[in-house]
Amino acid sequence: MSFELVREGGLVWLEFGAGRGNVLDAAQIDALAAAVQALAQEEEVRCLAFTGRGRDFCWGASVPEHQKEQAPQMLATFHAFFRLLEGVGIPTAAAVSGRCLGGGLELAAWCGRVTASPDAQLALPEIKLAVFPPLGTLALDWRVGGAAGAELVYTGRTVSAAEARALGLVDEVAEDPRHAVRRWYEEHLAPLSASSLRYAWRAARARLARRLDDELPALERLYLDGLMATFDANEGIEAYLQKRPARYQHR
Repeated sequence: MSFELVREGGLVWLEFGAGRGNVLDAAQIDALAAAVQALAQEEEVRCLAFTGRGRDFCWGASVPEHQKEQAPQMLATFHAFFRLLEGVGIPTAAAVSGRCLGGGLELAAWCGRVTASPDAQLALPEIKLAVFPPLGTLALDWRVGGAAGAELVYTGRTVSAAEARALGLVDEVAEDPRHAVRRWYEEHLAPLSASSLRYAWRAARARLARRLDDELPALERLYLDGLMATFDANEGIEAYLQKRPARYQHR
């Protein structure tokens, strides 16, 4: 199994990991989606909390699946998972340790509560492969906003847990981020009606959920029809897979 469910009453942990860096590929996302759909039928579940196995949260989505032939299905699978999360209405949280990159940061930033260990490193480094993260642009605009959020997308720079907290990308820095999520859940969500909580979650995030339908398709088209038609985007991915410097032609 590519992930493990750990139940703590109404708090359910989805602990994922598949080899080095807990990379999220299409099969992993499909498995997580099936688990979320099943958990949505359990009336007392109040929070879905994501965390990675080992020292790192997640290094991102599978780079081979970013290749031009696979990119359409990769984006469709990945983005469908976020639409599912919003649709079921269960509050989400992320406990981040170590490196949280690319698709891993997209997942964490989309959650309603993000805790991180002091050694956490967070980035959307896609631009360093000559691509960009469509979902990440929405997630960082929601969490960070304005020029600061945009800068993290187009530079791909890494921020520490402390800077991420200052930016609003992380809600709390704690030595034990899982314990911090658990404490937050027990104080704020556990006493509430699980059914009413799901309605309140949908209401509070209605604007963000609409952006998945209103804005994300245009970003997908920009990625697939615009970016992936360029030489450099394909060169960046191939260079990474071949472990060599990219030879960009700026076209």
